[in-house]
Amino acid sequence: MAEAHQAVAFQFTITREGIDLQLSHEALRQVYLSGLRSWKKRVVRLKNNVITGVYPASPSSWLFVVIAILATMYTPWDCVTIYVQCQTVVSAVLFSTLLWLSLIFTMKLCLKQLLSYHHWMFEQHGNLSNTTKVWVMLVRIFSGRQPQLYSYQGSLPNLPVPTIKDTIKRYLESVRPLMSDSEFKRMTTLAKEFEDSLGSRLQWYLKLKALWASNYVSDWWEEYIYLRGRGPIMVNSNYYGMDFLYVTPTPIQAARAGNTLHAILMYRRKLNKEEIKPSRIPGTFIPLCAAQCERIFNTTRIPGDETDSVVHWQDSEYVAVYHRGRYFRLWLYQAGRMLSPREIEHQIQRILDDPSPPAPGEEKLAALTAGDRIPWAQARKEFFSSGVNKRSLDCIEKAAFFVSLDEEEQGMMGDDPEASLDRYAKSLLHGKCYDRWFDKSFSVVLYKNGKTGLNAEHSWADAPIVSHMWEYVLATDSFRLGYNEEGHCKGDVNPSLPCPQRLTWDISVEVCRVRRSLAVACALADDIDFHVFPFRDFGKGNIKKIRMSPDAFIQAALQLAYYRERGIFCLTYEASMTRLFREGRTETVRSCTSESCAFIKALEHGKVSKRRLFRTASEKHQLLYRLAMTGAGIDRHLFCLYVVSQYLGVESPFLKKVLSEPWRLSTSQTPFQQAELFDFVNHPDFIICGGGFGPVADDGYGVSYAIVGEKLMCFHISSKHSCPQTDSHRFGTQLRKALLDLLQLMSGDQPEESRSEQNHGPKPQSKKEL
Repeated sequence: MAEAHQAVAFQFTITREGIDLQLSHEALRQVYLSGLRSWKKRVVRLKNNVITGVYPASPSSWLFVVIAILATMYTPWDCVTIYVQCQTVVSAVLFSTLLWLSLIFTMKLCLKQLLSYHHWMFEQHGNLSNTTKVWVMLVRIFSGRQPQLYSYQGSLPNLPVPTIKDTIKRYLESVRPLMSDSEFKRMTTLAKEFEDSLGSRLQWYLKLKALWASNYVSDWWEEYIYLRGRGPIMVNSNYYGMDFLYVTPTPIQAARAGNTLHAILMYRRKLNKEEIKPSRIPGTFIPLCAAQCERIFNTTRIPGDETDSVVHWQDSEYVAVYHRGRYFRLWLYQAGRMLSPREIEHQIQRILDDPSPPAPGEEKLAALTAGDRIPWAQARKEFFSSGVNKRSLDCIEKAAFFVSLDEEEQGMMGDDPEASLDRYAKSLLHGKCYDRWFDKSFSVVLYKNGKTGLNAEHSWADAPIVSHMWEYVLATDSFRLGYNEEGHCKGDVNPSLPCPQRLTWDISVEVCRVRRSLAVACALADDIDFHVFPFRDFGKGNIKKIRMSPDAFIQAALQLAYYRERGIFCLTYEASMTRLFREGRTETVRSCTSESCAFIKALEHGKVSKRRLFRTASEKHQLLYRLAMTGAGIDRHLFCLYVVSQYLGVESPFLKKVLSEPWRLSTSQTPFQQAELFDFVNHPDFIICGGGFGPVADDGYGVSYAIVGEKLMCFHISSKHSCPQTDSHRFGTQLRKALLDLLQLMSGDQPEESRSEQNHGPKPQSKKEL
């Protein structure tokens, strides 16, 4: 292939006179510049490690300490004592360095202790105690100035282990409204037996791990919840993120790819230089853990027989591209510099114009990553462990990320925009089941009409990490890079760029395995029922006017919608984060509480004091959310106790019962983290729609929501067609009504004692009735 020869630095032939070495000076120059870029990255990484290691001090403070110590030891020099003076100076420098390191260690320890204080979170807004005011002042003093992305990692506290008594108490409180008296009595007995016997023994091992490890949950959570699952990760684990809701910056697929890929590379460069500001709790200066950011790029999930593994490479200068059944390697750097958006557009257009057909078995190869994990692991060992298949697979797995060029058009369009959004969501979540590499940390999807989106693998990080990157990419694409009048990327094209390289395969033997994986994946994808809708009637601005938490308001609406549809309450999962702690990930907020159930029953059955009950339920939800954020949640503690019991080979009826309870309503809020990058006043249509995920339970719903600005909320609802009790569109209709009813109730438009005009009593509906 012609493009392959351009990557060869030298050629040689054997003649009678000996070896005739033919050097390509241009190729050697490219090799030199590429190596120079790698060394520059190593130097930057070393510098950042030093700066992060001494934070909240700075490297220059070492010189200040040395000069201060030397100044106290100054004596006149003469020739007789110069040797002694030199020894004294060396000793003073060593002493100053040790003193400087001791001060850094002390400052880090003080900051760590200060960040372990969380009582401020439970105090009323604007009514801080004197203790908290002093704490705020001390945190500001010890936090340093101009922190980098990982500056606070060494100062974040470890996740504490709750007491068995507190966890069991909170657990029993959470399941009380979901159980009958006899069921609750039996569960209370099991919990008491566990607390008095096996619980203490398991807790001892857990505390021992907490002393040794940075986080007693995260490694087991990643392994047992994600990597040991043997079912498909498509739909069941992976999630997606959408493009702008109302705007497509350009209708040209290659141009959109040029800006999008370049913006992603800009983000990676900022990430490598640690120029991204540390994430903080919104509205505060309290830092959050950034450990998950380390594996955004150059990361792949590798299948195994018993468990998968997540492999991260240090650097990659190319991406793997899929188009019309073919795989390409697209280099994004030349001569050590990043390709411009126009150059990337040119390269993408070359791929789109390539008329070559897929090799036998190549088109649907990625179905192996969409099906069950064991067949994929076995096929990988048998057919991809050597030769051309291994080289091509390595190219995909070691790529910075994966790119899929779709031939479809997606987005909000046509006569039925909501139906088009549903198709858009399903396309991002699973596509055709063979046009996404589901094992990559994330795959960028670019559609024929210029729409874009991404699909992300879940084991390496949670959605806020990917969302942060995606917000930057969309904002940079539209507001910083932009397009010319024809819709192409700005700039000029370098005609000497080598063509993207086709990956080659020899996979005709294992086509049957690909077909089996594809059949499993297609059955799962076809069963997914999605409904996505933007809610424009009101937003968080209206909710704040009634002095209520927007998240608590939405969670109450979800509970009300489920109760109206099914006539019962269910165990509800809301994802919270524990990134206040080192290597923290998530914790569960059990949103269905006795308080929320009491409110909903009062609302539906015409009882008085509905507003008071609503506020009580909202306050309880906020309390549970704060407890989860501060390490006092329920489910991660019980999960780790169960893991210890399995290691010890002992059975706990209590833990077994707890971990077998289904989450029929799984919810998560997609946070909007960088509002400063967007201008909703001058560009109100540039609205991010968030993303979504598949249902956790076969007979339940998965609900993701994004609160965008002050006037819009977007909801992504998933369920399964195979369950007659669930219907995503029907639940969406109930959710709309619930949101409007709750705002009407709290706005005081009707008397406290009256019912709303429409009585949405608990009346289960089947799909046939709908």
